[in-house]
Amino acid sequence: MSITALDTERIYDAIGIGAGPFNLGFAALADPVYGLEVLVLESAEEFAWHPGMMLEGTHLQVPFMADLVTMADPANPLSFLSYLKESGRLYSFYIRENFYPLREEYNNYLRWAAARLPSVRFGAHVAAARFADGVYELDVHTSDGVHTVLTKHLVLGTGTSPYVPASVPECVISSPAAVHTSGYRPARETIASGSRIAVVGSGQSAAEVFADLLGSLRPDQHLQWVTRSARFFPLEYTKLTLEMTSPEYIDHFHSLPQGTRDALSASQKGLYKGINADLIDEIHEMLYRRQVSGHAPVTLRAATALQGVEHRDGALHINLRNQDDGGEFSTVTDTLVLATGYTYREPEFLTGLGDRVNRLPDGRLAVDRNYAISPAGDILVQNAELHTHGFTAPDLGMGAYRNAVIINRILGREHYLVEKRIGFQHFGSPEAATSAQPAPALLGARA
Repeated sequence: MSITALDTERIYDAIGIGAGPFNLGFAALADPVYGLEVLVLESAEEFAWHPGMMLEGTHLQVPFMADLVTMADPANPLSFLSYLKESGRLYSFYIRENFYPLREEYNNYLRWAAARLPSVRFGAHVAAARFADGVYELDVHTSDGVHTVLTKHLVLGTGTSPYVPASVPECVISSPAAVHTSGYRPARETIASGSRIAVVGSGQSAAEVFADLLGSLRPDQHLQWVTRSARFFPLEYTKLTLEMTSPEYIDHFHSLPQGTRDALSASQKGLYKGINADLIDEIHEMLYRRQVSGHAPVTLRAATALQGVEHRDGALHINLRNQDDGGEFSTVTDTLVLATGYTYREPEFLTGLGDRVNRLPDGRLAVDRNYAISPAGDILVQNAELHTHGFTAPDLGMGAYRNAVIINRILGREHYLVEKRIGFQHFGSPEAATSAQPAPALLGARA
């Protein structure tokens, strides 16, 4: 349906802003709910999920059941398995015997689902928001003008933005010699042409870029990988750790004081920002083979923090500091990839909602247990609650759970059965669990 077909007289039950995987999941789970009228608006002209990191052979770090719908509604026609069946690839996936879809495959699935959701509109930028007469009014810019649409609830899924450290000046990141991993694929040819190449950062994206560059590295080139992390941490993926991606751990984490939550978040990066262990082993094997052949022009440095980058004499001079012994030194490179992650930035239209947005004393969003940031519970967020809900916020596997909670809250009744406890272990002390306020019945599991 064209964006011009927007009904500016209708009051939608909910409008999602941003059409990444989480709000696509919201649209997919809302679609079969009788009487629930939702709209999802996306400023981009078409769907694209991390196109800059769509490297051949890379795969998700979560199983295929972490799709848009399965963990909340296994019979939903927009599941990953439904996509495979319609694409004629279900048996191929079955014979492959691998739970983890290729990243390109998952992107194709998301595009397939988006095309089947009439509530999702691309090329629609929300420029302003305000609250009047009991509803939210959104000014939506499209190719054919400005439309004002009305809604009772907002679901913010505007995503995260590439993070570039302040120590990297604009003149460096805007030059062809440097790129954030979010833009790596289109810049790969330029990056890989350097005689000296550096990757700075940690996590899965850094490892994938390093492996990609290492695979085509010539004997006359030098490749280095620098990370501030104490070591090249593997993603922790044992079963009892996975139980922390659960409703009861969210209950526990959310009940803690904000200072404790922040400290826990800082200590838990290996639970969601680590590197796939198989990829670490693959990189080591690649390095070993190069060593055997006599070609290993590679340097790896852990516990080494980026202090700054200067562009001079036709090269990039990277200033570094070892975190263990405090030694400061520099290295020179021709091209640079910054695998420095992403950060949440509030959408500009939130400023128009003023005191309808709850905030912590430090100004961050105060997200309640069931994902609302407004006193009335009518503004809800997706992946903006890392500081209040923990590392489950960006987890694709918890997206369907969160959307089930959000949809139940919008409806004021339990449409989707929401698990309340799934793990063998308990979190927190019995006293804390006894004194904690239970979630509203309509949001919990049936007795």
